[in-house]
Amino acid sequence: MGRRDVEDDDGRVLLQRRSDNGMWALPGGAMCIGEPLPECAIRETEEETGLRVEVTGIVGTYSNPRHVFAYDDREVRQEFSVCFLARPVAGEAGVLTVSDESTDVRWFAPEDVDALPMVAGVRKRVDDWRHGRMPAIR
Repeated sequence: MGRRDVEDDDGRVLLQRRSDNGMWALPGGAMCIGEPLPECAIRETEEETGLRVEVTGIVGTYSNPRHVFAYDDREVRQEFSVCFLARPVAGEAGVLTVSDESTDVRWFAPEDVDALPMVAGVRKRVDDWRHGRMPAIR
């Protein structure tokens, strides 16, 4: 699974309000078989926000041994996340749309992020970006 910190020319971060839990999050999702990681980041960001981006770097890699999923088919997996840094392709920063996974998509100044409801893992990724702790290996 990958996440992206998308930053515009004004230093703001792109976040989406998730429709499943109402929390603000980074755009992200699962990689398709045979898809390179940067292409996954570009595709998922466009699917979830309507914004076409280019990958410019990496925020970090994140894993948690206690974050284990057990599925109905008895598959059990521990997931990890690679968080990329990206920016809008020229002329695209104002074109934002919601998807079936979100109720809102907006740009936020770094200082405005603290007040937003966010799960701890997403907050960690955003904070690593805000404080320049890149690449983070967690």
